[in-house]
Order: sequence, then structure tokens, then C-alpha cells
Amino acid sequence: MMSKRKQHEPEFKAMVALEALKDEETAAELASRFGVHPTMIHQWKRALLEGSSGVFERGGKKASEIDEERVKKLHAKIVR
Repeated sequence: MMSKRKQHEPEFKAMVALEALKDEETAAELASRFGVHPTMIHQWKRALLEGSSGVFERGGKKASEIDEERVKKLHAKIVR
């Protein structure tokens, strides 16, 4: 029987990708800490970098969709 792939929440992916951007730990170290494969960390980091410019687009919905409370919680987790 094949197991179903685990689905991670966007907040979790963002948190891991932000940790990867810090370059304080290798992908292997982060993978061990967060329980995900290093390849996923590289993919999430790349997605974060590629999508980050959308936050600053004029007239787009993306800036208004940012949940400030969620950002604060994620930042608090990263700063630990």
C-alpha cells in the first residue's frame, strides 16, 4: 500500500523557505529540523523568491491579502 504524500500548509512552507534564505543552516540541516526532504526546501525557497515581487505589485490584490497577524506569528517562529 502506498502512503499518501503529506500536504504542508502555505505558512509552514513560507517559514521553512525564510529559514533557508537566512543561510544559517544547510538544506540538510533544515530538512532534519522540519522533517521534510531537502529538495522540497529548495523548491519552496525558489518559489518564495520568484513570487515575492508580487507582494509589491501596484493595483494587485496580493498586498491587501497579506494577513499582518499571520506575518507576525511566522516572524516570531523564525526569530526563536
